[in-house]
Amino acid sequence: VLFTSFAGFSNDIYFQVAILATIGLSTKNAILIVEFALAAQQKGETIVAAALEGARLRLRPIVMTSLAFIAGVIPLVFATGAGAISRQEIGVSIVGGVLFGTFLAVLYVPLFYVLVRSLFKPKQASLN
Repeated sequence: VLFTSFAGFSNDIYFQVAILATIGLSTKNAILIVEFALAAQQKGETIVAAALEGARLRLRPIVMTSLAFIAGVIPLVFATGAGAISRQEIGVSIVGGVLFGTFLAVLYVPLFYVLVRSLFKPKQASLN
C-alpha cells in the first residue's frame, strides 16, 4: 500500500488484483514456515527452536521465490504505451507487497508461531 501511495496510484481494481497475488504468495510462505516449524517440533525441538528452524530452512527459498516474482513484474513497473498506467500500478503494488510480505513472513511468522503455540498448548497426542 505504501509503495502504491508513494508512486501516486489509487486503490482501484488493478491495485486490488495485485494485492490478491501478493496475499497468495505471502500466505504460501507463512504456511511453509509453520509446516517446517511443526515438523521440527515433532522431532523434539522446543517451540522457539522449532520456529527458528522453520524460518531458517525456508529463508532461502522464500527470498528466491520473492526475488523471482519481483523480477517477473519489473517489466510491468517500467511499462510504456497504451494502458501503461494500469500495468505500472499492478507492478508497483506487487513489488511493494512482495517486499513487505517477505519481510513479515521471515520475521513475524516465527514470532506468532511461538506466541500461539505457547498460549494454546496442544495435547501431546496431536503432535504425533
